[in-house]
Amino acid sequence: MSHPDLLDLSRRSGPLYAPTPFWAEGARRLAEDIDANGIENFRNKGAPLNFFVPTYGYPGNSLSDTQITALRAGIHPASAKQSAIVENWLTGHDQARVDYRVFAAAAQQCAPYLMAFSESDAGNPREHFNFQGRQYSRSALNYLIALTFLAQFADLEQCHTFLEIGGGFGTLGEILAKTREPETYRFIDVDIPPTCEVADYYLGEACRETERMTSAAASLADNHPIDDLPPLTVLPNWQIEALSGRIDVFVNFFSFQEMEPEVVASYLEHVDRLEPKWILLRNMREGKQVRTADDPIGVTTPIKGPFYAEQLPNYALRATDADIFGSTTADGFHSDLSVFERV
Repeated sequence: MSHPDLLDLSRRSGPLYAPTPFWAEGARRLAEDIDANGIENFRNKGAPLNFFVPTYGYPGNSLSDTQITALRAGIHPASAKQSAIVENWLTGHDQARVDYRVFAAAAQQCAPYLMAFSESDAGNPREHFNFQGRQYSRSALNYLIALTFLAQFADLEQCHTFLEIGGGFGTLGEILAKTREPETYRFIDVDIPPTCEVADYYLGEACRETERMTSAAASLADNHPIDDLPPLTVLPNWQIEALSGRIDVFVNFFSFQEMEPEVVASYLEHVDRLEPKWILLRNMREGKQVRTADDPIGVTTPIKGPFYAEQLPNYALRATDADIFGSTTADGFHSDLSVFERV
């Protein structure tokens, strides 16, 4: 099934599952760029880099190609050390190394098995960083750090079923598939088209030996008992209603803030119905930018931190962090990691 088919089904599933204002334009740009560049290059160029493929270097560092070229030219003549310092800053290597050190220090204490992970190069990534012989992207390090943050409170090896809404290209599923035995985990990614189809492609390439269900196959079924699902499952977003059973961990990174409050509230009702013991969220404390006539990529009503506690009466906030496991941007915005526990 191609992305126009799933997009049409998403729109026809009602206002809670149709692309919200942020993603109405975003989905169009993603589909066009993936068609133009090939899904095999989705991590290398175009709209995916601005929506669900985070980078440390361009464009994630907010510097244009012109500025980067000028900065490189402006340091010459320079010693080898001076050139390396500037290059490591421009490419994001230094920031990636900081994130890797946070992950490694925490993982060695509370989840050492995560240290075995090395990321696939499926999707032709624009950047990969090698630390101690293993490959990492910004997406991989974001999830690995978050898992070690959760491990401060939960025994990860007793967390078997993970549900994520807005799972990007499937990084969390890849981490689980490469660090756990098949019978010890289940990953369910609920997402809108065409992103769910990108996750289908990526998980198929990165985890070829792992049994999985694609979003196209899932869209043909009316009921998805969680205990009957394979280790890796990608569901088109409206099929969250078809899930039945219980999960251990619910995850959302950033995408809730790209939605409107009523849509997030509906998703969280389904999450609560599935009774996860733990909820792991990562979102900007200050909320997403508001859309304007000049820039349609934004939200109508920003969602900020307190909203989640209000929508989760059966959960207690255990911790929020933007200093060590989360991050703070150069212009003062806070990317909070938060852990909620069911009470």
